[in-house]
Amino acid sequence: MAAVKSKSKKKKKKAGGGHTGLIVIISLILAILIVLAFIFRDQISEKIRDYGPNVFMTTDYEEYVIKYSNEYEMDPRFVFAIINTESHFNPDATSNVGARGLMQLMEEAYDWVKFRMGDERTHTFDDMYDPELNIQYGTFMLKFLYDKFDNSYELTAAAYHGGMNAVDTWIKDGTIDPDNFRLEDVPSDVTANYIYKVMNAYNRYKEKLQEDLKNG
Repeated sequence: MAAVKSKSKKKKKKAGGGHTGLIVIISLILAILIVLAFIFRDQISEKIRDYGPNVFMTTDYEEYVIKYSNEYEMDPRFVFAIINTESHFNPDATSNVGARGLMQLMEEAYDWVKFRMGDERTHTFDDMYDPELNIQYGTFMLKFLYDKFDNSYELTAAAYHGGMNAVDTWIKDGTIDPDNFRLEDVPSDVTANYIYKVMNAYNRYKEKLQEDLKNG
């Protein structure tokens, strides 16, 4: 019986030693993974610092943005911000409600701008996929809204997204104060989020682009 007990103790000792070795191996693997995580994190952080905050601030179609911003006296950086938010510079973009092109104009908006401009050219709403025409019409509309809402970029963005009648109603019933605009007062979460994205993009474009961009 004594010999059996001795043998049993030896087996237990071996089993315990095996568990200890496994724990050591797992600990080493975890330590290596942690070190690698810190290395890759530092590399990614360094890349972000190299690119800066304007890495996604595309300025495609600059020729047309500058041309019509100057013609209609709008800040081209705000036009870029609208295009960035609306279509991410995809001229073939079509929304689920039928808005088209770079600045995502609806057919009603297209008809309204065409009439307001007195544009007698033979193009149709199908031509809103043309970058130059789309930017011309979108910039004209932004200028109208900007003047209507007393040079407020926030209210211009709100009206461009939700419609000028909606913004007029919010002002009239006291929901929002045009002289003390607060994003949290906007009753539509979707429009509030749109305003936030546009203004964030606009501020980043202001950081990226020189003031003399306004003059081409």
